[in-house]
Amino acid sequence: MSRRSLLRAFGAGAAGATLAGCGVPAAFVEPGDRAGRDSSATDHTLHFANWPLYIDTDDEDESKRPTLDAFSQRTGISVTYTEEINDNDEFFGKISPALMNHQETGRDLIVVSDWMAARFVRLGWVQEMDRAKQPNVATYLDPLLGSPAFDEGRLHSVPWQSGITGIAYNRKKLGREIRSTGDLWAADLRGRVTLLSGLDESFALLMQGNGVDITRWTADDFHEICEQTQKRVHSKHIRRFTGNDYIKDLATGDVLACQAYSGDVIQLQADNPDIEFVVPEEGAELWAESLMIPNLARHKRNAERLVDHYYDPVVAAELATWVNYVCPVPAARDVLASSKDEETAALAEDPLIFPDDAMRKRLAIARDITSEERMDFAKKWNSIVGL
Repeated sequence: MSRRSLLRAFGAGAAGATLAGCGVPAAFVEPGDRAGRDSSATDHTLHFANWPLYIDTDDEDESKRPTLDAFSQRTGISVTYTEEINDNDEFFGKISPALMNHQETGRDLIVVSDWMAARFVRLGWVQEMDRAKQPNVATYLDPLLGSPAFDEGRLHSVPWQSGITGIAYNRKKLGREIRSTGDLWAADLRGRVTLLSGLDESFALLMQGNGVDITRWTADDFHEICEQTQKRVHSKHIRRFTGNDYIKDLATGDVLACQAYSGDVIQLQADNPDIEFVVPEEGAELWAESLMIPNLARHKRNAERLVDHYYDPVVAAELATWVNYVCPVPAARDVLASSKDEETAALAEDPLIFPDDAMRKRLAIARDITSEERMDFAKKWNSIVGL
């Protein structure tokens, strides 16, 4: 299952809209009501909820997580680490009853995709972090990720890992390069192209193909891509819409080009060097999955220390060698480059982990879909996709 999980059904979009009406959401929590009694000074523990396979593990014992163990050894803070987040909407449903009723979630730190993080911020369900106590975050956070529209200044969120939604293709089988989103619509790719089915995962790249600035896109921009996509579905140019199963289609050659995530392509390339990932000339979406501290967390200070631990370039470099997503700590690149291990040092030159300057200029974080927009947009998009 993709960490950039699908907005699977209209009901999921409607749920968010129900909670967030016009103006102040019905379940909104005022800033003064978000902090709990912090027991960090006397209770050296914290509960960290994350996605599966999203942290480094020991080669000989997968139950051990070296970067997490190093934090515990250095600080004396014991971390209960659970891989319980399999889908953004599912996890939202799991903890929203507690948050909307001003109750503890039992978690001190969570990781959700930024489009879901935007919902938590709008509802006032997460606490502001104390950056004065997070010097590594203040110093090393990638400026490209520093101030998304949903959380200006990253006061309530810190990227755990980042990634790019671009285009993957089999260059050998296609017999030519793909350089722009428009190249997907060439006649020789009819029936051999897939797009992502999730609304939040798919729309930005398609808008960029139309030359839209995705940091400030409009409803008209959205409706235009819907019309274009609908026509390509009717003409059978688009083979189908996918979740992470595009990986299999691309690997088998059933699909020659597709909308894809950079982290997935790194894994594909290990088995098939003919698979390439491209950030189109018009640009691609840069996204993140971010750490957040839920309201009433009992170990807020401990959680802030753990977040800052992962922004130490040495720690960030160690994590990057395992997860292979875009590292939100550019300074980690120099750490990897200095490694005596040739394979590790090579990761420093991988633009899908550390985008080069030319690629960075073509990356942007999309404006989030607002609560007012979501219900109608999800309904329209899902009718095209077939959800």
